[in-house]
Amino acid sequence: MSTRSDNREKSAIAILVGFSLPLILSGVLQQLYNWADAFIVGNVEGELALAAIGATGTVINFYITVMVGFTTGLSILFAHKYGSGRIDSIKSILSTFLVVLVCVFLLATVLGELFAAPFLRLLHTPEDIFVLSMEYLQIVLLGIPFLTVYNVYFAALRAVGDSKAPFWAILISALINVGLDILFVAVFHWSVAGAAAATVISQTAMAVFIIVYAGKIHESMRFKIGRNMVDREMLKAGLHMGMPPTIQSSAGAFGNLILQNFMNSFGTLTVAAITTAYRVDTIILLPVINLGSAISTMVAQADGAGDRQKIRAFIRSGTILMIGIALMMTLIIIPFGGYLIAMFGVEAEATAIGVAFFRHIAGFYVIYGLAMVLRGAIEGIGDVTFSSIAGIISLIARIIMSYTLVGLWDNMVIALAEALSWVLILFLYLWRFLSKRRELGFHDGTDLRSGSKTGLNK
Repeated sequence: MSTRSDNREKSAIAILVGFSLPLILSGVLQQLYNWADAFIVGNVEGELALAAIGATGTVINFYITVMVGFTTGLSILFAHKYGSGRIDSIKSILSTFLVVLVCVFLLATVLGELFAAPFLRLLHTPEDIFVLSMEYLQIVLLGIPFLTVYNVYFAALRAVGDSKAPFWAILISALINVGLDILFVAVFHWSVAGAAAATVISQTAMAVFIIVYAGKIHESMRFKIGRNMVDREMLKAGLHMGMPPTIQSSAGAFGNLILQNFMNSFGTLTVAAITTAYRVDTIILLPVINLGSAISTMVAQADGAGDRQKIRAFIRSGTILMIGIALMMTLIIIPFGGYLIAMFGVEAEATAIGVAFFRHIAGFYVIYGLAMVLRGAIEGIGDVTFSSIAGIISLIARIIMSYTLVGLWDNMVIALAEALSWVLILFLYLWRFLSKRRELGFHDGTDLRSGSKTGLNK
């Protein structure tokens, strides 16, 4: 019996690693080509053009955050249907939300075009970069519908275990984007308009690639355009899974504005140091975040099949992997974090602040990793509502701690408030995990294939 269990967990580790690796590489590639984007514009057109692009980040990120939040919930629904063998449902979900989400974000794009100037005024965009920022924003928003198509397909492909396709899509997009940046900005000198056009064209290419790929490789993702593309039952199920993470993502985007305002109060040096540290931190935490997503997908598939032994295997194996990865990231970032920050050209004093930031937060990477394991397990059985509520509670606690504990920790409260919010969310997820242990297969140890009593099966 123990040998069979060991084999199952070894298999689970291999599946999680194989599924997570392309996602991690995709994330790294995405960050690197964003950096290349900024590098080309900044070096060719100067600081004003670079600042103009940066000033639009909050608006653009809001669109993307809401979109990714919804499709994250949608991916769990896809995975559950795939695991339960209801392949036809994948086609219905895909066609339904391609129509619905493209229409929603097309409308949002039109509103963004019409209200670009008021949005930028609201964000106190400096006058010397206002026109450039509006020009960039209005062009980049044209790519939002194509980005929506990509994310819906990405949710479906990830759910059926195909994480390689998104990697190839982003690779193609990155190569096109960087190549066109050089052509439009460095050769044609179209400034921010050229950079924006390069982004939209690369996003369009990414969407076209993933549509063609999914249709050729996965029969369940082929459908005909017609009147019956929207399935009401699947629309209801998708909204149930997608809205909670969307609300959390929206709240997170708003909370980040508050935290950015708080960070700005420490002055330019701290802002330069911490924002640069977060750039590094984003890449460092990619393995942790994507392993959590892999656990969520695989638990959803196993839950759809009613296989609680598989659920247990993925959670246990994921926990072992997560602890190892989080410890490795900690051991990398503490001694080398300063060198990574200095690569961005910040001064020695700012680098020292960044190093202190990593020393305060890196010790909590394991806490954050364990929270992501529990989150993946809980979301995998369809409990996305609690996960979203926990995320919002954690964000509120982080904001409160930032403002109330600043006198105790000065600018390092930025790191410690986030770290303590991770501790809080770990306890919240642990409580929920224990209350759901029967549905997760940790109560009686049986393997029931008649259907588990989870939120997706009710």
